[in-house]
Amino acid sequence: MRARTAPAAPPAGRPRTGTRDRHAEVRGALTPAMTGDGGEGTVRTWLVERDYDDRGLVSLVYATPDGERALRRELSARMLQRNPTTAARDVPASALEPVPEADRERYRREARRVRERHEPDAEI
Repeated sequence: MRARTAPAAPPAGRPRTGTRDRHAEVRGALTPAMTGDGGEGTVRTWLVERDYDDRGLVSLVYATPDGERALRRELSARMLQRNPTTAARDVPASALEPVPEADRERYRREARRVRERHEPDAEI
């Protein structure tokens, strides 16, 4: 039987995986805790919009805290029952699209509101 050892501490100046750097999130920056596999960075995004249509699809928009970039997903209501909607998602930076200027301030305010009221993995 192998003895269990405590995980190694991260290099100086780097947070442990799973910790949050709120200032970096506000800027929409990549932090060491947000880096993904293969070297491609991921960005924490927050749910800012949820729309339902007459075809039974739900559109979810997750935006960066600065409201500048977003990911839009269309899912069936059935798929949402299997995969609940969470307050935040860590998504590859390459999957984000620029947000139209007219929506940026609204997304920024909503991302801030959701971030202040919910933990990232909270179902909303």
